[in-house]
Amino acid sequence: MSAYGHQMEQQYSAHSLSSRGSGRRQSSYVMDSGFYMSSFASTIFIGALVTVGVILITLLIALTVMLQSCQSRSHGVIEIEKPSYDYNYCQIVSLHVELNKVEADHFPSICRVVALQYIKEGQYARDLNSTMWMIQNYFSSITPKRDGVDVVLMDIDDILSSNPQYIKLLADQDDQYGSRDCVEEAKQLKHVFILRLYMKLHASRWPLILLSRKPETQRNSSIDYLISAGFRAWSSLIMRFEDDLQMDSCDYFSKQRAAMQRKGLRIIGTISSHMDALTGTSLGERIFKLPNPIYYSF
Repeated sequence: MSAYGHQMEQQYSAHSLSSRGSGRRQSSYVMDSGFYMSSFASTIFIGALVTVGVILITLLIALTVMLQSCQSRSHGVIEIEKPSYDYNYCQIVSLHVELNKVEADHFPSICRVVALQYIKEGQYARDLNSTMWMIQNYFSSITPKRDGVDVVLMDIDDILSSNPQYIKLLADQDDQYGSRDCVEEAKQLKHVFILRLYMKLHASRWPLILLSRKPETQRNSSIDYLISAGFRAWSSLIMRFEDDLQMDSCDYFSKQRAAMQRKGLRIIGTISSHMDALTGTSLGERIFKLPNPIYYSF
């Protein structure tokens, strides 16, 4: 072999050894680093990490919102419970005040505030509506008998307002809670609902007897007021004669009902917001109690 060929062979051999050494070094690097990933695999791996991060952040936000919601509900229950306690307390007080005929001045002051809230928040209107619906539903399920002795009694003092002391009790609060407006609103609501009920009963041919605690001397003015308020064609209007003025109102109503029954009348129902008209004797077949915030009756 020529000297040139021998030189070329030596260079080739050296290059081959160098290449093998480099390969060994590269293999060692890959092994030391742990694993090898292509650019595509790297993209997938990074995307997966981002997705997991987004999911974790979403869960964290959801848990935070749920925790805040639970705290709000917890605070809401606490805020509702106190008014509910006052409401229930005043409801019981109202019932026993009426049953025992306690003077209005003995009502707890907190119940005066609750009574005004009862009107302002619309619960009085809802209770009136529900009660009227129940009464109308009952009378629509029956009809007056042909013998003409079925009657319905209505306490018309719910319109004539024969108990101004209770209205005054609410109104004389220096109007710090807008009490005067509330009292007027309650009166108007009651007038509207009672007149509507009256007209429906009259249209169904129920004979209507109106009862009042007012003295007979106020008959003409009472009739004028009732007519101006839209009431028409009642069967009779019963008011107190002089001998009845000193009589307890519950006894007075019992006396009038007993007199009707002795005449052969059949009392199908009595409607009032006052307990004295719904207790005693000779009550008839059904009694219906209207809500009355003036008495703190809830």
